[in-house]
Amino acid sequence: MQTILGATGQIAVELARELSRAYTTDLRLVSRRPEKVNDSDALVPADLLDAGQAARAVEGSSIVYFTAGLPPDTRLWEERFPAMLKNALDATRAAKAKFVYFDNTYMYPQDGRVLTEASVFEPVGRKGKVRAAMASMASMVLQEMARGEIPVVIGRAPEFYGPDKTQSITNTLVIDRIKSGQTPRVPVRDDTRRTLIWTPDASRALAALGNAADTFGQTWHLPCDDDRLTYRQIVAVASGLVGREPSYRVLGKWTLIAAGLLSGPVRELRELLPRYERDNLFDSAKFKRRFPKFKVTAYRQGLEQLFAESRPNPFER
Repeated sequence: MQTILGATGQIAVELARELSRAYTTDLRLVSRRPEKVNDSDALVPADLLDAGQAARAVEGSSIVYFTAGLPPDTRLWEERFPAMLKNALDATRAAKAKFVYFDNTYMYPQDGRVLTEASVFEPVGRKGKVRAAMASMASMVLQEMARGEIPVVIGRAPEFYGPDKTQSITNTLVIDRIKSGQTPRVPVRDDTRRTLIWTPDASRALAALGNAADTFGQTWHLPCDDDRLTYRQIVAVASGLVGREPSYRVLGKWTLIAAGLLSGPVRELRELLPRYERDNLFDSAKFKRRFPKFKVTAYRQGLEQLFAESRPNPFER
């Protein structure tokens, strides 16, 4: 039995599809209101803030994937995420299962350095500190690795882009706006190189890490296309796919800071602004060496998939 905690997000949904397709149909999906992804999925409603519910949800599992998330609200992150992770780890330890932790890059330096699995943690802003507290929760996770009582692996991903329910700044400000015929909004600069991960790739890679014997006890950067595009290039490619001239507006740093005074969601974005001022160089060479046959989705391929339905039909008037 392989169990996914936080089973309703895009990463978890794609993970359930990949596990069922390539590894096992004996899957348990856990969240407050879980929904089936595959016909054979077992559903377990549970609140991970409740240690007893977490333990019951994990009982009998061989591998536990932690993909739980929260809305972009710093207070919720500070109050709830550490408890959710601790309960998940305790439950996994009690079940003597393997633990696969899906992480992001909020704790990394927000500058132009190449980011590898050995990069130091230099969190910026409250949410970044929570993730370093969750790299202190990856210290909780790293301590589990060091103890050796259960096998633990960390898969870390940069900003998402992708289909369906994918939530990210790039999806919201750029991709979704182009799809709906609106002018895209580019955060801070249009000429810095972005490392984005295609969400189905992130999920396939997480499944590969969880089902390989030699990946545990390590952190892995999940695989991304190294031919990094700028937002100017992303808008040009996407606009071409829907048959429009490229057009966009750059939202300057001070514009976003001022907007944050009025908007909660924009306020939550402000502490991440430094990463948009410089190239974002997330390196996933380690994963690619270990899984040389893993096919990474190129940015242009991903954008083609996203905009396929938006192409004009030449037979329509």
